[in-house]
Amino acid sequence: MYRRGPEGPELLLVHPGGPYWTGKDRGAWSIPKGEIEEGEDPFAAALREFEEETGKRPAGDFRPLNPVVLKSRKTVYAWAFEGDFDPAGLVSSTFTTEWPPRSGRQREFPEVDRAGWFGVQQAREKIQSGQLPFIEELAAML
Repeated sequence: MYRRGPEGPELLLVHPGGPYWTGKDRGAWSIPKGEIEEGEDPFAAALREFEEETGKRPAGDFRPLNPVVLKSRKTVYAWAFEGDFDPAGLVSSTFTTEWPPRSGRQREFPEVDRAGWFGVQQAREKIQSGQLPFIEELAAML
């Protein structure tokens, strides 16, 4: 998601939840994204995941971005759209994991623990490196 801010385009990024990401900032943020379920259309998955991670149903004029292949060999599909979102209204789905490791205790964590609007340069610094091509392509479009 992007919006036109007073000093140029701003991009919405989310910070992953859970104990691994606590205290990490630079290079930790992401576009709202997730797994494509078996037989699911990538665009339908993107809409579903955006809503699961933010609590907001995406709507607008969607512009496909070029897919990115991560080091893990996973392909990430993304669409850009103009909209607005109040990060204070973030409502994320959760996941359960054993924490602390080998403790036998299961804890629930939000998939996303915060969201924020960033100018293009700051988004370049915040986003996970494998997703940087999305920032570059969107910046060129805008």
